[in-house]
Amino acid sequence: MIANLAWIFLSAAVINNFTLALFLGLCPFMGVSGKVSTAVRMGGANVFVLTITSICVSALNTWVLPRAPYLRLIAFIVVIASLVQIVELAIKKLSPTLFRELGIFLPLITTNCAILGLAVFQTNRGYGFAEGLAFALGAGAGLTLALVLMASIRELTELSDVPAAARGLGLVLIIAASLSLAFMGFAGLLSAG
Repeated sequence: MIANLAWIFLSAAVINNFTLALFLGLCPFMGVSGKVSTAVRMGGANVFVLTITSICVSALNTWVLPRAPYLRLIAFIVVIASLVQIVELAIKKLSPTLFRELGIFLPLITTNCAILGLAVFQTNRGYGFAEGLAFALGAGAGLTLALVLMASIRELTELSDVPAAARGLGLVLIIAASLSLAFMGFAGLLSAG
């Protein structure tokens, strides 16, 4: 059981990284990855929302959706929107500076397809409570890893002599593509497992 949970976590964090392999959650990946400190905090907010979403999805899949499967997508969207509002209010109250740094990207967690993807994948894979929690923590760790990697590379490029043609969005897309290609190398772990 523990090995299975560890494999689910590793798979979600590295092998099937939501951002770099499945291309989910690109909005915060491109927008909030300018500074490592902001990227870590946004990753933490996403981990929290992913974890609570997983718990709620597990409850929905156990008690509500077997009786009303047509409510699946609507229920997931309501849960995600509610959780993001709670996170937004908590961050605004506890850390106004972080709230200003994250800006529009904090409410955009609501439309972050990684969160909805987690709910749908967890349901389609038939994960129970423990598997869903490992999946959510792995997905959150992978999203945070992608954000921090992108932010650290972007911080380094600020100090580099980058040609004018590659500055700005062009450089960000080149970095994102390179990171994605690097993470594709982990796909070989699937055949080893």
